[in-house]
Amino acid sequence: MSNISIRLPEDLETRLDQEARLSGKKRSELVREAIVSHLRRLERARFVGEMAREAQALYSGPGARERDAGTTDEGLEDWLESIEAEERDAGVDPDERWWE
Repeated sequence: MSNISIRLPEDLETRLDQEARLSGKKRSELVREAIVSHLRRLERARFVGEMAREAQALYSGPGARERDAGTTDEGLEDWLESIEAEERDAGVDPDERWWE
């Protein structure tokens, strides 16, 4: 595991120390968890954005349906979360990148 050094504003360091005490976790563990969570959100947002662009292209191209596709970023996000919940319930890790 590699090391990284970051500078934190005092208020953020205070909050991190407080959370470490309350949770019984080390500061480095909390920082790792925060980074993983943030990267997952970014990856999910990118995926949802790609899906929305694909859906828009599908329904705006030649021969597209007359009716509205009804596809929104929020709808895709809800759909993705429901799939992840089903995977967790089935004992599958939804964060595992099986497609790579």
